[in-house]
Amino acid sequence: MRKLAMILSLLVPAQLWADDFDYYVLSLSWSASFCDIEGDAKQSDQCEVQHDYKWILHGLWPQYHQGWPAYCNTSERPPSRRMTRDMIDIMGSSGLAWHQWKKHGSCSGLSAEEYFTKSREAYDTITQPKVLNRLDKLVRVPASVIEDAFVQSNPFLERNTITITCKQGYIQEARVCLSKSLHPVPCGRDVIKDCQMTNALFPPSR
Repeated sequence: MRKLAMILSLLVPAQLWADDFDYYVLSLSWSASFCDIEGDAKQSDQCEVQHDYKWILHGLWPQYHQGWPAYCNTSERPPSRRMTRDMIDIMGSSGLAWHQWKKHGSCSGLSAEEYFTKSREAYDTITQPKVLNRLDKLVRVPASVIEDAFVQSNPFLERNTITITCKQGYIQEARVCLSKSLHPVPCGRDVIKDCQMTNALFPPSR
C-alpha cells in the first residue's frame, strides 16, 4: 500500500488533491465592469438592468502561500442545479457557481453544499462601500481609492489583506485574503498585485 501511494504521488501533482491549502482568497467582482468588458458581448443575463448587481462573488479560492490548487481530485459529489441556482443572488449566474465549484471548491475539502455555504458566509463578512454602490455615472479613479473605501468600510482589514485588480483599464475586483475560519490574513506575494492605475474606469451599477 505504501509503495502504491509513493507511485501515485509521483504520477499525480500534489496540488490536484483536495483539502491541502493555506488560506482563502475571497474575490469580489464589480459587475458593471464585467459587463462593459465582456458580459454585454456575451449577452450575459447578469448584465440585464433589472438585476442591479454591484460587487458579486466571483469565488472563494483555496490558496497556498505561493501558488494555488485547481481542479482537485475529490470524492465529493458535484453540486445540484438547485445549489448553483441558489447562488445566483450573489454570483450573478448558476454557470459561474458551477465553474467555481469545479475549479476551486473541489480543492476546499468541503462538500459542494458546505463550500457554497462557506462562500456565502465569506461574502457576508465584507461590507460593501456604500459610496461606490451609489455612483450614478462613469468615473475615473485611482485604484487605491477603491482599496481605501473597502478598508474604511471594514476597519478589521489591514492593507496587506486586500488587493484591487484592474482589467482593460477598468477596476475589476477586490480580493480579500481570509483564513480557513474566515478571518483576515496577509496575502501572499502572488496575490498582492495591486493595480497601479490612477485613472481606472469605474462604471455605475446597472
